[in-house]
Amino acid sequence: MPAPTTLSARNLVRFHGKRRVVDDVSLELRRGEVLGLLGHNGAGKSTTLMMLSGALQPNSGSVAVCDFDLARRADLGKACLGFLPEHPPLYRDMRVDDQLLFAARLHKVSKAQLPEYLELTKRRCGLLDWGPRLIGELSKGYQQRVGIAQAIIHQPAVVILDEPTVGLDPAQIRDIRTLISELGDSSSVILSTHLLHEVEQVCDRAVILREGRSIFNGTLDELRAHSDIESSFLRLNADAESEHA
Repeated sequence: MPAPTTLSARNLVRFHGKRRVVDDVSLELRRGEVLGLLGHNGAGKSTTLMMLSGALQPNSGSVAVCDFDLARRADLGKACLGFLPEHPPLYRDMRVDDQLLFAARLHKVSKAQLPEYLELTKRRCGLLDWGPRLIGELSKGYQQRVGIAQAIIHQPAVVILDEPTVGLDPAQIRDIRTLISELGDSSSVILSTHLLHEVEQVCDRAVILREGRSIFNGTLDELRAHSDIESSFLRLNADAESEHA
């Protein structure tokens, strides 16, 4: 029996002025999956993620999270979501614990659950010994950990991460990838990246965007069916470009 669907997007369209930056994109996420959202810079990944998270309304199409339509039941749908944008919304003059407690209160975590959720989140993100530290004093890698921690402090069913390893060194990238894999054990994860190796390391399925359109939506085995992932990615983009030449 297939795992339940945690997020469903249907025929998303978003304009910037008169230009379609997202053009009829659909995708589905099931519990326990890690989905890679791939594409060159400007492909529409961040705009798509903002619509999936409810931060941006589509001009047409729909998004449902845990069966709650974000257009009609945004409060309930967003309660099931954790979102880390490309630039984490961190207060550099706050201590780690204060930032996470602030995020937990925004997500309406009860006072009774706060200590348990705080400890669990810090353990998952490797922050148990970092609670008293000022965020502005942390390395970029640890700031990313705090960013992910504030996105999952309320134990959401769906976690959306936009380019979480950009600017990190190899050791930090390895640690964040391990954390993403662990998140996929308990939540559904959407990971936006332009790094093909990252998708191969942590994802079960992939959606590839080009100029706002989906040119692939399937498993990694399907993506590798005739070649390695990089060659398949380049071929799909080349095919899409020739169709619209």
